[in-house]
Amino acid sequence: MSATSIDPLPSPRPFELVCEVEPPTRPDLGHIRRQIEVLAPVADAFLAPDNHLGRATISSVAVAHEIQRAGAPGIACLNSRDRNLLGLRRDLLTAAAYGVERFVFVYGDKPTSGNRASDLTVRAMLEEVGALAEEPALRGANFRAGVAAGPGRLPAWKRAADFVFAQVNFSVEDLLRWREAQRLDCPVFAGVMVLASEGMARRLAAAIPDIDIPEELIRRVGQDKLAGVEAACEQVERIRESGAFDGVHLVTGVRFRPVAEWFTERGRGRGAP
Repeated sequence: MSATSIDPLPSPRPFELVCEVEPPTRPDLGHIRRQIEVLAPVADAFLAPDNHLGRATISSVAVAHEIQRAGAPGIACLNSRDRNLLGLRRDLLTAAAYGVERFVFVYGDKPTSGNRASDLTVRAMLEEVGALAEEPALRGANFRAGVAAGPGRLPAWKRAADFVFAQVNFSVEDLLRWREAQRLDCPVFAGVMVLASEGMARRLAAAIPDIDIPEELIRRVGQDKLAGVEAACEQVERIRESGAFDGVHLVTGVRFRPVAEWFTERGRGRGAP
């Protein structure tokens, strides 16, 4: 089945490539700066994860601020796992001071140490960011909050989000079917991931049963370390050509440099149609 055989509502908005950076687990922003420098010519924005994979990292708000200092739009991911209401308000105040206005609210992976916070949900986070934006101290902030979407029907309350990040999927056809079923009017970004190794692919498949990774792709990645880069970048291009999504949330991982080279060689710089 071709990517054009399904007809979701075409997006009238420019296509945006949002690259996820690898967050620092030490008090050193050098690696973040290198990723931004390498990917800036091809990325339209960057997403800063929040305590990625349940490990402590530098604040996503601080990383998003660093991204914006480098001249690129930054999006801060905030999870409900590590926060109570006061903690969320602190982060939003900090973001307003730093000029960070876009967020993705998520539940959060199981932490490697300690327990989850229990009094905050993603739904409550969405409601709170709307309420805080009306307070006099934050009235000038133009907060936009997005949510992550699973493979099924998007819950009604998530439709109040300003944008949606669809779960990583290795099938363009499945992404298009999901997009058509949702009938969302807000910007929607498809999830694409670069597989760095066969081991990574198999761990991902075991940890997230909803993600179906083709066995043929896993074998290719095992034989060629750059096969995952080529597959992900080609998937981005097919999604772009479909016109069904407003952009892609691309998880490059350690392969950020060859990803930048792939798009640069094909003239896919920032803002490309």
